[in-house]
Amino acid sequence: KFDELVAQQLAMQAHRNARAARHAPVLTGTGTLTGALIARVPFKLTRAQERVWREIKFDLAKTTPMQRLLQGDVGSGKTIVAALAALQAIESGRQVAFMAPTEILAEQHYRKLAAWLEGSGVGLAWVSGSQGAKERKAAIAAIASGDAPLVIGTHALFEDDVLLPRLGLAIVDEQHR
Repeated sequence: KFDELVAQQLAMQAHRNARAARHAPVLTGTGTLTGALIARVPFKLTRAQERVWREIKFDLAKTTPMQRLLQGDVGSGKTIVAALAALQAIESGRQVAFMAPTEILAEQHYRKLAAWLEGSGVGLAWVSGSQGAKERKAAIAAIASGDAPLVIGTHALFEDDVLLPRLGLAIVDEQHR
């Protein structure tokens, strides 16, 4: 058991070192979109949400890639924290891919984010496997041109025709298994 634990720790350290050696775009943002979202939502962020948001904001401004797991119960506010991170990346001129494992969950995220961002000028695109050809073609064009800096969808985001030329942040909502 001791050898297994040491091997695991060494593997984790090697992974951390490899990630630290890579370069990531600095996503400092302007605070314009994030501030507007915080003012717009019909609730006040909890202390835990504010703390995690500060940590993520700090990590996004580094030159090393961020890899973070945000855990919480249903309704604990993970989506608002993810939205704030996405907006910081968008404020920095980057695109964001927000992927969910099922179409139902991806559509819930899309509808919630669309409502929160209504009137903000942030373009959203929806990509899923069940999309019609015309709708999919329009979404892919908006993504490729940068008109849709926030892309929400299922694993269909990984398909070859979905090009995110300025991808700065990938958010993966994964259900417990």
